[in-house]
Amino acid sequence: MNRIELFGCPADVSTMDETVEWIGRRIEKRQFTQHVVVNVAKLVNAQSDRKLAESVRACDIVNIDGMGVVWGARLLGFGVPERVAGVDLFARLLALAAQRGLPIFLLGAKPEIVEEVARRSTEANPGLRIAGFHHGYFWDDERAVVERIRASGARLLFVAITSPKKENFINRWRDELGADFVMGVGGTFDVVAGKVKRAPPWMQRAGLEWLYRVVQEPRRMWRRYLVTNSKFSLMLAKAWVLRRFSQTKQAS
Repeated sequence: MNRIELFGCPADVSTMDETVEWIGRRIEKRQFTQHVVVNVAKLVNAQSDRKLAESVRACDIVNIDGMGVVWGARLLGFGVPERVAGVDLFARLLALAAQRGLPIFLLGAKPEIVEEVARRSTEANPGLRIAGFHHGYFWDDERAVVERIRASGARLLFVAITSPKKENFINRWRDELGADFVMGVGGTFDVVAGKVKRAPPWMQRAGLEWLYRVVQEPRRMWRRYLVTNSKFSLMLAKAWVLRRFSQTKQAS
């Protein structure tokens, strides 16, 4: 994979198919793989949250999830072929796990949500082995949950907790989880369980998925997107001006 830097954050330039193939090869070789996706909010927050930035930088694969980041990277001269959305990658990896007989563990969300995700995942992927699942409210005893994951024998672990908690949790316990592949999937469980609807494909392609989220959850989401999108626009404008200035200087 071709790794680039965006505002001090690593990002791997790849297609969905390339990503799945690469992850599959690493799992087959029993190479531990820490995965994360970056979107506008995570790029912005990593500028001031050193712990989050360190957790992202520690990952073996950093996919670009968010059309804003895709367009921003292209504006700065990077050849990003497509967005690799976490929710779509989750679905692809469930199919891979079912095909290869690899047990998975689901961690995060409310008890009834993660239980429904387990049910729907096995229904959609015959033969999928659920090694275990646990809700996301375990911060009074993280070690017990880590030991449960390790004892389950899961080869793939999916963590559906808000950022930056999930990135820092994975990075903190990476050597004790026992899984070959660990991925933070954010709000994916809510989508899979049917609690939250995903934006129509045309809104996804137009980079308006964030707006769809705001409409669904205005109180929780409007401030987050207003702040992070505004900050990202300023970061991008500054980087573009500096890039143009550098190109002009080199040409003169």
